[in-house]
Amino acid sequence: MAKPTSLTTGSFTLPGEAGYEKLTLDLAKKWGADTIRDSDGTQLSPEILQAGYDIYSTVCLVRSVQPWARENLAKLQQNFLMSFPLVADKPTLVVELLKGYFNEQFVVNAEDDPKKWWQVFDRTTGKEVPKTQWSFEAKKGTVKITGAVAGHNYTVNFLAFRIWEEISMYNHITNNWGDREHLAAVDPMHPETQKVILAFLDQWLKEHPDTTVVRFTSMFYNFSWFWGSDQKTLRDVYSDWADYEMTVSPRALTLFAKKFGYKLTSEDFVNGGLYNSTHNAPSRRYRDYMEFIHDFVIEFGRKCIDLTHKYQKKAYVFYDDHWVGVEPNSSRFKEFGFDGLIKCVFNAFEVRLCSHSQGVDVHELRLHPYLFPTGLKGEPTFKAGGNPTLDAKNFWIDARRGILRAPIDRIGLGGYLSLVQSFPDFQDYIAGLTNEFRLLKSFHADGAPYVAPFKIAILSSWGNLRAWVSSGHFIPGLDYIELVESLAGLPLDVVFLSFDDLRQKGVPKDVKVLVNAGRAGSAWSGGHEWEDPEVSALITRWVQKGGGFIGIAEPSASATPGQLFRLSHLLGLDRDRGERLANGKYKFTVSTEPHFITADLEAPLDLGKDVDGVYVFGPETQVLVAKDNSPRLTTHAFGKGRSVYLSGHKFAYQNTRLIHRALHWAAHQEAGFATWNSSNIRTESAFFAKQKKLVVINNSGEPQKTVVQDARGKAIKVSVKAHDIAILDA
Repeated sequence: MAKPTSLTTGSFTLPGEAGYEKLTLDLAKKWGADTIRDSDGTQLSPEILQAGYDIYSTVCLVRSVQPWARENLAKLQQNFLMSFPLVADKPTLVVELLKGYFNEQFVVNAEDDPKKWWQVFDRTTGKEVPKTQWSFEAKKGTVKITGAVAGHNYTVNFLAFRIWEEISMYNHITNNWGDREHLAAVDPMHPETQKVILAFLDQWLKEHPDTTVVRFTSMFYNFSWFWGSDQKTLRDVYSDWADYEMTVSPRALTLFAKKFGYKLTSEDFVNGGLYNSTHNAPSRRYRDYMEFIHDFVIEFGRKCIDLTHKYQKKAYVFYDDHWVGVEPNSSRFKEFGFDGLIKCVFNAFEVRLCSHSQGVDVHELRLHPYLFPTGLKGEPTFKAGGNPTLDAKNFWIDARRGILRAPIDRIGLGGYLSLVQSFPDFQDYIAGLTNEFRLLKSFHADGAPYVAPFKIAILSSWGNLRAWVSSGHFIPGLDYIELVESLAGLPLDVVFLSFDDLRQKGVPKDVKVLVNAGRAGSAWSGGHEWEDPEVSALITRWVQKGGGFIGIAEPSASATPGQLFRLSHLLGLDRDRGERLANGKYKFTVSTEPHFITADLEAPLDLGKDVDGVYVFGPETQVLVAKDNSPRLTTHAFGKGRSVYLSGHKFAYQNTRLIHRALHWAAHQEAGFATWNSSNIRTESAFFAKQKKLVVINNSGEPQKTVVQDARGKAIKVSVKAHDIAILDA
């Protein structure tokens, strides 16, 4: 990471706007910008382009070749959809395929033979309906099923073209774009489309001589987003930030079969209506398909990036929107040849995700609030009743936790700059924020901040491919995301392991604690991976020899009869979901003795949507907190190792401190917990040894006082204003 040459200018990207040249250039100076960018729906005028700043120009290749897309509808992107279930009441059943879906987004694919690519299922039996028992009526958009069984549920898996690209659709509706064109996305899997895209990009590069950085938004395939016909009650029929559902086409499936030697079916994608959500443990067939798409996106993406470099411009990729197949946490990401990565962030774990990605020189954050009239959740950010300054403060204190722990090269904003005209306090706050970022960046440039002298590993189905989640923004109530948000701001070295990693190499030698968090069947807990007995045996042997294990919610959950948690022997407990009503349970008592893990609890423990029905095996399991006769926090010794169980996790000051202490306890590292750690749970600290600087951040909206203990045990008293930061020589 290069050290900034100035603490008041540089490392900031400003969204400019034609028609507001004075505002653009005034704020560029006020905020210390070195770069000006365009956004969806805005342009940069010659006055801005030639003002001496670097220029980011945004391009989305798959929606940039209109009207060619409209003239070649068979080359549009498509996906499998499952019709909404219908119950038969007589032998003939007619299914209206798109009923319940947004008909401005989809049209049924009548171009490719339905009998080759589609499937009809009796979901009551789970069996496919023979192709001789159904027919497609193209003009009506229906499938007629014969020989249906009354009382049985039926669905149709069918291919649909997407005639309105999802980001265009969202921006259009959110920002009331009126009669602007509804853009469609072309599929680059077709050779003809690739030629059109490369010709467009070549011409576009010639027409943008002032552009220094081409910001690809993103590459080719969007995350999955199926809209419903009723925007008020069910807008999102299905949405997943990281699955590959919207990359499918007959050509892709044909090429896949040729390369991998077997055929995929529609059901491999529809999966009974669950599709392939990142939150569900992936099958091997689906992982093969991901690899196939990743290969293609790298291959064609490299051609686009090489062309960009030919015009002496840098290529950055926006890690949102059409990022599927890019996989910034893959070991192959460097093969693209990107110069930079830009990540839209709301929270600390997204900052860590951006910083974690290898293979680019520049890691840049797009901060919130986005300069749109309304926020992503419909809040009136820059409208009457909005408070963008307070929004910016709250977004910043969440993101700053990650910036304090991991190096980031640049920050910036996006959207309509004209919206900030009426908010001078917002303009002033951003000026201070940018200077604060530059100062933190200068500390990171001299070396990483202090971390505890041991590593922790998060075990999930995805491992490093989904390090720091990379499955969308913050999802309240999801134990795993709540957990990594807590971890993102702590002075800990976190690595991410998959079950394949574990089977092939075991637990890394420098890892002292293994964490498994999530609900039964999820990718985060592991799902079907726990059916492999060697996995539980390997972890058991490791803990026996002194390792630490922390399980959250339903760790190691499987379908083993009489046992839900495969590692219940490590935890000294299991969960009863109603199968053990006839079995007796040990009557535990909650410990009243002080414990290292609970030393900072200020209020009753609230772990959010935690699980119940947990029962302990005996007195060796120490119950620290219980609720409704179900343990919520326990400890258990196993051999030379230690285990901790939490019935859930919610990102909050108290819970973040709790998990921090639990990790140190499980690692047998209680003695070092206080070193460079803030005593006040509403604040966090980082010590930069080479700079000899102690940084304390206030994560609350109230002034705070805290004490930080240095490596020699000396107490350092610190006061921090609301939302603010304190920097001391140490």
